[in-house]
Amino acid sequence: MTRFTKLAAAAFIATTPLAGAAFAGNLDDAIVEAPVIAPAPAPAPVYSSDWTGFYSGLQFGYADIDSATGALGGNNELFGLHAGYDYDFGSYVIGAEFDYDQADIDLGGGAANIDTIARLKFKAGYDFGGALLYATAGAARADTSVGNETAPFIGVGLNYKVTDSFTVGGELLEHRFDDVAGVAGNDLDATTFTIRGGFRF
Repeated sequence: MTRFTKLAAAAFIATTPLAGAAFAGNLDDAIVEAPVIAPAPAPAPVYSSDWTGFYSGLQFGYADIDSATGALGGNNELFGLHAGYDYDFGSYVIGAEFDYDQADIDLGGGAANIDTIARLKFKAGYDFGGALLYATAGAARADTSVGNETAPFIGVGLNYKVTDSFTVGGELLEHRFDDVAGVAGNDLDATTFTIRGGFRF
C-alpha cells in the first residue's frame, strides 16, 4: 500500500465520526416550529339600515318658554313617552308620531302653569344607514292652569341604532302659542330639547 493510500484511509477514518456528528446536528437544526397565528378579530356587529316599522319609547328633556311682552315665561324639566311608525324608501324616510310630555312649568308668579304637552308629528328624513336625520312638524296641545292651548311646531331630530331593535337620539322643537288665555298678543315661544330612547318592532 502506498504512502498516499495510507494517508487517505487515515483521513477518511478520522473524519467519519465528525461528519456523522455534524450531520446529526443538522437534523436537530432542521426542526422548525409551527408559527403562532393570532386569531382573527371578531367582526363588528352590522345592523340593518331599514327604518320601516313601529316604535315606542321614553324621553327626558328641558323646556324654555318666553313671551314677547315678558309678562309670562318659565323653564323646567319634562319627561314623557312617544310612539310612531316610519317607512323607509331606501334613502328617504317618512313617518308619523304621537308624543306626550309631563311638565310643571310656572309661567310667572303663579299666573299660569303648563302641566302637559301632547304633539302629533309628521317626519321626513334621510337614511344614513345606522342613523336617521329628520325634520318634523305638526300640532301641539298644552294643558295649562288657564285652559288648553294649541300651537304649531317645527323641529329636527336624530336617531341612532344601538342595535337592530334599540335606538337613542335627540330632538329639538320650537313651538308658537298665540293669544294664551284668550288675551290678544299674549304669545309664547316654547323651545324643548329631549333625549330619547326607543324600541323598534
